[in-house]
Amino acid sequence: MKKKRFAVVLAGSGVYDGAEIHEAILTMLAIMRKGGEYVCFAPDIKQHHVINHITGEEMNESRNVLVESARIARGDIKPLSEFDGKDYDAIIFPGGFGAAKNLSTVALHGPDASVNSDVEEAVLQMVKLKKPIGALCIAPAFIAKVLGDVNVTIGTDAGTIGAIEAMGATHVETDHGDVVIDEDNLVFTTPCYMLDATIMDIDDGANNIIKAMFERM
Repeated sequence: MKKKRFAVVLAGSGVYDGAEIHEAILTMLAIMRKGGEYVCFAPDIKQHHVINHITGEEMNESRNVLVESARIARGDIKPLSEFDGKDYDAIIFPGGFGAAKNLSTVALHGPDASVNSDVEEAVLQMVKLKKPIGALCIAPAFIAKVLGDVNVTIGTDAGTIGAIEAMGATHVETDHGDVVIDEDNLVFTTPCYMLDATIMDIDDGANNIIKAMFERM
């Protein structure tokens, strides 16, 4: 039997300015545990800014999202501009502030955010093909921006919930490991580090969302 193939879209490397590394790695592991395989992608764009992950301070340097994401992917990664939904069974977006600063501007502009054109195109391709779309942590917020009328979760954060609802989406409050499924758009979301979580909670969320996506393929 042919393995189910996921596109995993990264937003850099590091929670404060890129992809959340625990979420990214545990998502990849969950895919393989279910017998699937994955290919990593990231947009080939300048990172919004660079954060020192010890001090939390902005650093005076410039980095590239694709190059930084390659650290997580061990160099095996493709530009998101090359994504073709016909070649994949599902797409999934780990969280981290990069999802809200690099893949979109949700962290900066809330409901008035823009979404990277390659990210938007990838999401719309999968909706058109009726294939599952997964989003962890803050990433559901830009899914809401792209699709509008969609059910998603980011947990319980009031400010982000308000932004999501202002985009026209419906937010469902959730706890660790919960998965919200929008059946009309085949969108799957789970809160991860949008809640006060441990790495075990992230493992639960990653496994549960991948399991739910496999069941709809």
